[in-house]
Amino acid sequence: MARKSPLDDAEAAAFAWARWRRMMALMSAITLATLAAVFAWFATGDEPVSIHFYIATALGIGVMMLLTGALMGLVFMSSGTGHDEAVGDD
Repeated sequence: MARKSPLDDAEAAAFAWARWRRMMALMSAITLATLAAVFAWFATGDEPVSIHFYIATALGIGVMMLLTGALMGLVFMSSGTGHDEAVGDD
């Protein structure tokens, strides 16, 4: 039978989710900085770039970085709180 998860405790869960939100805020800032650097690099080119290319680049890079950060954050939260150990191997 599975043991009780540490995330069942409201205080521990609130701390873990707050840490996840801080990590996502940091990842959002890194994503925006990366997009700004990529757009600056595009702007230095000699050939004009379509607005559609900027949109596709922003969506591709932005979604990929934020999704990666969110999923890795959930892995870290699950492991860091002891939630992984609460799962039984029966």
